[in-house]
Amino acid sequence: MGRSPGMNTPRIAWVCQWLDPSLPQKEQAALNLRDTTVTALGKMEARAAIEKLIGLVQTNGETLLAQISRTARLPPGQRAMRMASNVLPCYSHPAVRPLYDDPALRRVTETSLRPAGEIARQGGVRLSMHPGQYTVLATERDSTRAAAVADIEYHTEVMRLLGLTGGWHPQGAHINVHAGGRAAGIEAFRAALPLLSEDARNLLTVENEETAYGLEDLLPLADALPIVLDLHHHWVVTGEYLEPDDPRIVPVRESWRGTRPVIHISAPRPELVAGQDPDVLPDRAALIAGGATARDLRAHAARLWNRPHAAWAARHLSWADIEVEAKEKNLASADFAQVCFPVAVEA
Repeated sequence: MGRSPGMNTPRIAWVCQWLDPSLPQKEQAALNLRDTTVTALGKMEARAAIEKLIGLVQTNGETLLAQISRTARLPPGQRAMRMASNVLPCYSHPAVRPLYDDPALRRVTETSLRPAGEIARQGGVRLSMHPGQYTVLATERDSTRAAAVADIEYHTEVMRLLGLTGGWHPQGAHINVHAGGRAAGIEAFRAALPLLSEDARNLLTVENEETAYGLEDLLPLADALPIVLDLHHHWVVTGEYLEPDDPRIVPVRESWRGTRPVIHISAPRPELVAGQDPDVLPDRAALIAGGATARDLRAHAARLWNRPHAAWAARHLSWADIEVEAKEKNLASADFAQVCFPVAVEA
């Protein structure tokens, strides 16, 4: 495994799913977490549904342990990952949550994730989670807000089972969300924070995006929780390639209160760019003039294929860790690592 890197070591993270093209599809699927649906569980008798969940939680604990162990063997600059949300399938759904109170299932949930958390600590692997797009705190609907709180608390429970609660972002762990609906206003997000447990508030981060709350909209929240700067979302809205010395980055960095920040990067799809020239930086205005829609611009490429774009993103490692949001997951983050760390030497 090598020496564990310190928490200030610059890192690149892979996101949610591990790809290995050398394996058949079935074997590749076994590298990643398994899931089920509320509908499928609802068709079963309660005992059968519990047994189904016991098997899934055990398997997911083993799979997560394998994913984190694999990440801990990477060079120090690549020891970070975003976990998929389905560690405990359907946990936050009100029809399923009572099943997790079953003593046998509870024993499995309390023990299955512990080894993965220990390997993360030993190997210096930074972990994050990202609830889905429907987990929104800034909303005018009480039911939507309550569901968002339940989902964030579920992700907090996963972090607790991994040993990553108690205090401000232990080992850099975080649970990242989008703010929510524009109509509710950013103060609705702030007003919802007291509904969360202390552990959840100490793990929560908020990310700028394209359709509701941009970077400047989120800056007033910097006193309440860390801001995750998504460079691609910002580019989609403004066309700006923010540099590390941009003054707007100062409050973002300070919002993490001494913990090394995390940011996100992705690239527009190469087919949007005339000639797909990997040495010409994508120009938002030119792409729109050529007929690209906002939806086209938002879509993530398979990898960070554009060389000046990747070099620009790499400059931000001077102040933050970077999660690579790309279709080809760990393959894309490994590519980007070669840009950032041309000579990767195991510590």
